[in-house]
Amino acid sequence: MTAPFRVEPLGPAHARDAFSCGVQALDDYLVRQARQDIRRRVSACHVADEVSTGKIAGYYTLAAGGVPLTGLPAALSRQLPRYPSVPMARIGRLAVDQAFHGMKLGGALLADAAKRATRSELAVFALVVDAKGDAAEAFYRHHGFESFGSLARQLIVSLKHFAPVAG
Repeated sequence: MTAPFRVEPLGPAHARDAFSCGVQALDDYLVRQARQDIRRRVSACHVADEVSTGKIAGYYTLAAGGVPLTGLPAALSRQLPRYPSVPMARIGRLAVDQAFHGMKLGGALLADAAKRATRSELAVFALVVDAKGDAAEAFYRHHGFESFGSLARQLIVSLKHFAPVAG
């Protein structure tokens, strides 16, 4: 049975210390750095908390940025005007607590991030991520991301992949 979750911005009431996804750097970020990054406006952090317990089941961060048009896959760049760079949202981190693995929460968090980027009042063309390992890369590729640029494991997906933008 899948637990019901609520996805919302990270706030002071969220108990972060109990979060454990199995990757120390991701656990430490949520506990020690996420709130500072929010205050400095360098990223937004959203958490999925289990409604019945309030426990943080997963989280992701989003930040605005741009990518050079010349580094995009041809299928994506053909759709765009010839600007030097195009706007994107970067998923800096995405993690699911070990107690909630196997519930497809990672995919739900990714979909939520895409929905928030699409609804933003700022123009955003795509989601970009730097996958941190083989499992993360496989996860993102499963959800339609593809390689781009010169960095290993740098992946991109058009927001059209998640939901067509009306207009």
